[in-house]
Amino acid sequence: MFKKLMLNAGIMLIGSMLLAGIASAHVVVYPKETTQGSYEKFTVRVPSEKDIPTVKVEVKFPMDAVAVSRFEPKAGWTYELAKDSAGKITGVTWKATGDGLASTEFGEFNMQGKVADAATEIVWKAYQTYKDGSVVEWVGANGSDKPASVTTVKAKAAGGATTDSHGQVTAGSAAAGGTSSNTSLYLSIAAVVLGALSLIVSLTKKRK
Repeated sequence: MFKKLMLNAGIMLIGSMLLAGIASAHVVVYPKETTQGSYEKFTVRVPSEKDIPTVKVEVKFPMDAVAVSRFEPKAGWTYELAKDSAGKITGVTWKATGDGLASTEFGEFNMQGKVADAATEIVWKAYQTYKDGSVVEWVGANGSDKPASVTTVKAKAAGGATTDSHGQVTAGSAAAGGTSSNTSLYLSIAAVVLGALSLIVSLTKKRK
């Protein structure tokens, strides 16, 4: 009886692990959370789910939520930009120059952009093309078989820190840093004053 229970538990564990692997084998854009108005590095993680290689990855940008402007070169891949009539970048397509991503591999593609000041989420629609020409469209709603990756966008706190296109901290955080420095100074002065008062009291008691 015990052996049967252990066998059933083992089968359930393996099944759950397989299902978890299938569920997580999606095209995902990181980070999953960012802040309004910030410049962010986004990473598109692409796993291959079939027995044939992935040779092309296309991602479309929601223009009302993010403005992607820079792309990191990736060995073994080229990229092409899609633009609208005003010249703004609306998407990117990476194409393999070699064998692409095999069934046991995944690839990461990096890009940089500015999150819109009023954005609440960034929905990344992605299209994964395999060597046989089949396309998997990662454009569905959350919970669907092929969901689009979503980055949640937090509201920027008043005077909160953000980063610019060079990754430098903005003046908002510098001001916060200045306030912090002043607080530390005041606390140090207070500690010195209290120490001096304590010494005077101690000396006064000894004289008595």
